Amino acid sequence: MDELRDVGARLKRSVAPTKPEPPAPVAAEPGESLRLRAKMIGVLLRDARAAAGRTIDECARRLHVTPEQMEAWEFGDAVPTLPQLELLAYFLEIPVSHFWGHHTLQATREDFTRAQTEYMALRDRMIGALLRAAREERGLSIDMLSIETGIAVEMIEGYELGDYTLPMHELTVLANGVRKNMSYFLESSSHLGDLLTMRERWKNFSELPEPVRAFASNPLNVGFIELAMMLASMPVERLRDMGESILNITM
Repeated sequence: MDELRDVGARLKRSVAPTKPEPPAPVAAEPGESLRLRAKMIGVLLRDARAAAGRTIDECARRLHVTPEQMEAWEFGDAVPTLPQLELLAYFLEIPVSHFWGHHTLQATREDFTRAQTEYMALRDRMIGALLRAAREERGLSIDMLSIETGIAVEMIEGYELGDYTLPMHELTVLANGVRKNMSYFLESSSHLGDLLTMRERWKNFSELPEPVRAFASNPLNVGFIELAMMLASMPVERLRDMGESILNITM
């Protein structure tokens, strides 16, 4: 009986349907991959040309190719060489790596525009807060500042709350009214602020007399500059005592 069971089990296994093997993944056709890459280069090329405000004819003339050839590149029907892309990058004023990237300049520009809008709104609020702080520091009410500057009370209130953008000529008048110079309102807490501050400092440095610029730019004179900075930070009484001591030594 046991032998019959073993034979039956073996027969059952032999007729049982076998589970089909999963199909092997199909590799992408090399030709299709190249075609897609050509299309992508064309999209990036057309995007860069449009961003630079150049026409197909202008780019074609610069590269000594026909406009039809340029169009074929942009539609991905043909692909330029690396030297041609290098010349295009130079002509369109973009990094050549743009042509093997994955981001269009249009998308980048839209992100920048959105960030720019947010930055402007934030700066309006910051300038308004600084204006209010300076006004209160002087002990002025909005009515008093309005009388002094000739700007309506409602407008000053809106400026201080950041509800209105503050035109530069009115900011100049209000800055005079609260006894602050324009540097008080400048952005100073971001990369943009650092860059603007550096440019302002370079402008001030370039306006110094030439002998002073030559002295300050000489690395050997750093010690003298540091000494001047230390003296500038001392209280007036301390400087007066030092001056008297020097005078006593020389007498």
